[in-house]
Amino acid sequence: MVATEAPPAGTREWLGLGLLSVPTVLLGLDVTVLYLALPSMAADLAPSPAQTLWIMDVYGFLIAGFLITMGTLGDRTGRRRLLMIGVSAFAAASLFAAFAPSAEALIAARALLGIAGATLMPSTLSLIGTMFTDVHQRAVAIGVWVTMFAVGMAAGPVVGGLLVDLFWWGAAFLLAVPAAAVVLVAAPRLLPEYSAPTGQRLDLASVLLSLAAILPVVYAVKHIAANGFDLSTAALFLAGAVAGTVFARRQRRLDAPLVDVGLFADKGFSAALAVLLVGLVGVGGAMYLVTQYLQTVEGLSPAAAGLWMGPPALTMIVAAVGAPILARRVRPAVVIAAALAVSVAGYLLIAGADLGGKAFVVAGFALVYLGLGGIAALGTDIVVGAAPAEKSGSAAALSETVQEFGIAAGVALLGSLTTAIRLGRSPETPAEENAAFTAGLMASSLTAAVATAAVAVLCMTTLKHLRPIGAD
Repeated sequence: MVATEAPPAGTREWLGLGLLSVPTVLLGLDVTVLYLALPSMAADLAPSPAQTLWIMDVYGFLIAGFLITMGTLGDRTGRRRLLMIGVSAFAAASLFAAFAPSAEALIAARALLGIAGATLMPSTLSLIGTMFTDVHQRAVAIGVWVTMFAVGMAAGPVVGGLLVDLFWWGAAFLLAVPAAAVVLVAAPRLLPEYSAPTGQRLDLASVLLSLAAILPVVYAVKHIAANGFDLSTAALFLAGAVAGTVFARRQRRLDAPLVDVGLFADKGFSAALAVLLVGLVGVGGAMYLVTQYLQTVEGLSPAAAGLWMGPPALTMIVAAVGAPILARRVRPAVVIAAALAVSVAGYLLIAGADLGGKAFVVAGFALVYLGLGGIAALGTDIVVGAAPAEKSGSAAALSETVQEFGIAAGVALLGSLTTAIRLGRSPETPAEENAAFTAGLMASSLTAAVATAAVAVLCMTTLKHLRPIGAD
C-alpha cells in the first residue's frame, strides 16, 4: 500500500462516519438478536423445527446472496441514494417482523430484512472509501466501522434478552425505526453522493448467475447443520460451482462487469478474503455455541446470558481501532497473524470449559473477539484499498459476502460437529445432556483453533509483501 497525496478528512467526514455507524450497528444487531429471543418467539408463534431454522437463517442467507448485486448497484446509481432507500426498507421490514402474526410471516419479514440489509453493508463501507481518501484515516475509519458491526453483533444477545424480559420478543426489531429516521434526516447533510462514471446498466444475467452461484452454496451449508451431508448437499454445491464458473467467465467478457474478477489476481486481495472467511467461520460458530452454552449448561436467563456476552465487545473495539494504527509501523501480515494467534488462544480457553465453566468460556470468547477485531479491520482495508474508487462498492460487497458466508458456515459446521458429538453420547438425563454439549463445544473449539492457526501461517506467507500502511 503506497501513500498518496490525499486531503485529510474534516469534521463533516468524521460526523458522517458516526452516522454510518447507525445502520452498521443495526446490521450486526439483527445477526444475533434472535439468539436469546428464540425461546419466547417459539412459545408465541409455535414454529416447526424447519421454520425455526428459516427464521434464524434466512436473514443472513439473503444478505449473502444480494450483496454483490447491491454493491455494484450502489456504484452505478449512487451510494448515498442506495443507503437511504435501504434504510427505509429495513425499517419497514423491521416493523413487519416485530408484529408478525405467524411463523410464516416472520420468515418473510426476515427475508425482506436480508435483502434490505444487503443494500446497507456495501453502501456504508464504500462511502467510507469515498470520504476518507487518506490511507491512514481510511484504515482507522474502517476499524471503527468493523467495531460498530461487532458491537451490534455483541449487543444482539444483550438487547434481545433484556427486551424479551421487559416487553416481548418483537420489541427488539423496533430499534430500527428511530435509527432509520436519524439516517434519513442527516444523510443529505453529512454524506457525499458518489456514483461511478458509467452509464451502463446492471447486467441482469450476471445478477441471476450471482444468485445461482451463492444461494445454493449458502443453503447447502445450512442444510448440513440441520440434516448432515447427503446427496442433496452435494448437488447444491455442484450447482453453485457450475453457476459460479459461468458467472466468472461472463464477467471477463463484459465491459462493465458485476464483479471485476481481475481483482483476484492481486495476491493481497485474495489472501485477505481467505483470512476473513476462515476467521469468521470460527467466530460464527463460537458465538452461536457460547450463547447456547450459557443458557443450556450454565442455566442463565436470556438477559443474564446477554450481559455475559457483552464484555467481549470491548476487546474488539480496542483491536479494530488499534490494529490499523499499529499497522502503520508493523507490516499488516505480522499484525493479522498476531491477531489470529490471539484467537487461537481464545479457542483453546473455550475448549477448557469443562475445567473453568463460564469464566473460561467468556474469557476465551473475548480473546476470539480481540483477534477478530484485528483481522476484520485490516483485512477489509486491504480488500477495499485494492479496488479503484469506482469499484469500491463491488469490492466491499465481496468482503461482506465472504464474512457473511463465514458466519453461516461457522454456525453450520461447528454447530453440526457439536450436535454429532452430543448425540453420539446418547445422553439420557439433563446432567448427561449438559456434559455431552460441553464435550461438543470443546471439540468444536479445538477444530477452530487448528483452522485459525493454519490461516495465520497462510497470512504470513501471502501478505508478507505488503508494507506498513502509508509506507513509501
